[in-house]
Amino acid sequence: MIESESKADLLHYLQAARDALLWKLDGLAEYDIRRPLTPTGTNLLGLVKHLTGVELGYFGDTFGRPFFDEPPPWYGEGAEPGADMWATPDESRDMVVGLYRRAWEHADTTIATLGLDAIGRVPWWPEERSGVTLHHVLVRVLGDTQRHAGHADIVRELIDGAVGMAKGNDSMPPGDQASWESYRGRLERAAQDAGRN
Repeated sequence: MIESESKADLLHYLQAARDALLWKLDGLAEYDIRRPLTPTGTNLLGLVKHLTGVELGYFGDTFGRPFFDEPPPWYGEGAEPGADMWATPDESRDMVVGLYRRAWEHADTTIATLGLDAIGRVPWWPEERSGVTLHHVLVRVLGDTQRHAGHADIVRELIDGAVGMAKGNDSMPPGDQASWESYRGRLERAAQDAGRN
């Protein structure tokens, strides 16, 4: 496979994960996109904000292409731990989503400009292992984005029951609420039975 095909494949799946993540915000109120739904505070808008920093760091700073002249307080060295995982009341949905989309553009320019074997240095990794290729970074960010899109799937289902892989492709077997409740009940009984053994 030639490099341009490899790059195109990786970028295709990265973009699909980006789109899936943002789709999970569609139709929800401000409270719901910010509401922490796990004991560690996982929330939809925080996942978007986090992945914005992931893309800007790995595709920007790592390859000497910083995005920010003056980084915001949630980004980079000295940031409060976890500040990238939630949005303050002053950080609007439009601001966070808009910054994520600009991070894509910045990342996509890095990807288009450099070869897969281009070497960068991840500034927040230990020096002895900070050297990476663009290929490594692409695979890493793709994996991270898919992982967080999966988190978003679960958080969205907890909010309003909406499920699915992508707009227009929910990838779910057919069933109404009653059939899903029956299915879940069957799984619960199986778990209880296994727990007694």
